[in-house]
Amino acid sequence: MPRPSFWRTFWANAVFAPRTSLSFMRVDFILGQVFVLSFTQMLFFAYVAGLAGNPQTPVSFVVIGNAVATMTYATVFAVCGTTDSEKNGGTIEHLLVSPANRIALYLGRGVFPMLVAMATVSVAMLYAVEVFHAPFPSSAVLPAVVSLLLCVFAMVGFGLLLAGVALWLRTSNILANIFLFIGFVLAGANFPLSYLPGPLQVAGELLPLTWGIASLRAAISGAPLLSVAGLWGLTLLGGGVSYALALGLWGVFERQATRTGSIIRF
Repeated sequence: MPRPSFWRTFWANAVFAPRTSLSFMRVDFILGQVFVLSFTQMLFFAYVAGLAGNPQTPVSFVVIGNAVATMTYATVFAVCGTTDSEKNGGTIEHLLVSPANRIALYLGRGVFPMLVAMATVSVAMLYAVEVFHAPFPSSAVLPAVVSLLLCVFAMVGFGLLLAGVALWLRTSNILANIFLFIGFVLAGANFPLSYLPGPLQVAGELLPLTWGIASLRAAISGAPLLSVAGLWGLTLLGGGVSYALALGLWGVFERQATRTGSIIRF
């Protein structure tokens, strides 16, 4: 049986995923995430930073970090949840025996979460500047946009990696929540990585979110473009490794889930 073309599979999943595997991302869900959840998260940590009074982690430092971190709800939690949606709908078995190109299929599913993540972080940055008065010079607009786009792309890859692991699990929710909230600690959203013990610093440096936050902060602070570009490279590297591991390990967990029967348990 001939395989469907790469781009046909990619665009079919990009268009139909919001009505199938991403159907839990309803309009109210998206609006709440974009306009409410991002603001409450930033408000909480801004208040904590204000109480702490640490000159190395002022409110502006914290709100910028959390503005970027808000994208993890769409790029990690939502993307990882596609596995549960397929199991709940009883379609996962049919998907795994289909001739559809796996790379095109899962990259296509990431398009809608990327759009939601960009909307979320864009509104969060607006809150950071207009509500919390974080500095944002006009010269930083272009490098900031590049930083956010690269970070969104990389974090969707990380979400796809977790989605593959979730094939073997009963549910993806626990796995997604673990990495969602651990990421806030290890990625330097609220304090520099140097505050962490050595092993945790290394763990944080393995997360694409870490370099996405660092590149945005560098762009806003007026760092030389070459320095910012180096952080972009690390963000892309983290995303590329995530996508490669996602595609490479998907087959491993697919076979393991089929052997143990967890492929149909939810």
